Amino acid sequence: MSYEDYKQKITNFYRSNKRMPCYSEIMSLIGFKSKNAVFKLVNKMIDEGVIEKDSSGRISPRHIFGEVSLLGVVEAGIPTITEEEVLDTMSLDEWLLGDSASSSTYMLEVKGDSMIEAHIEEGDYVLVERVTGNKQIKDGEIVVAEIDGGWTLKYLRHDKRGKIYLQPANKKYSNIYPEYELQIGAVVKAVIRKM
Repeated sequence: MSYEDYKQKITNFYRSNKRMPCYSEIMSLIGFKSKNAVFKLVNKMIDEGVIEKDSSGRISPRHIFGEVSLLGVVEAGIPTITEEEVLDTMSLDEWLLGDSASSSTYMLEVKGDSMIEAHIEEGDYVLVERVTGNKQIKDGEIVVAEIDGGWTLKYLRHDKRGKIYLQPANKKYSNIYPEYELQIGAVVKAVIRKM
């Protein structure tokens, strides 16, 4: 089995399980006899920029999607004649996440219809970045928030008095003001919808 085969098995595990395998899972997945061999493989993948390791030793994906050809622009208005021409390639990871891709980035499946006017529908996935330290969240950003013990996806807003509340993107629902506590867990970076 080649290095590319090893990478593919780990990538397939990630896509199926929505998480990276631990070292012992990589060992059995690939058929290695020692964790030392897994350690060498993981380090090679880190050097290549495919994965990264956080301070506690957990691995997370960096460039799972690889690169896709960018052929040009398509007109969504009046049809125009264009030639197909490969302009460049782009990494979907870099495009969706930019420099923020790290172990603090994760994906959630959306349930419910409270964000449909923001074009986020049930069954979509959101790529989010965990809020750490003293990161400032801007008014109007879509956040994953814990409000009075429950988690939800909404716009973060401030009223005229400076009070924070959560605003749905569906007229059927009302704004949510915390009774006790509001904590922002993550900020939405991208929405993914599979057709």
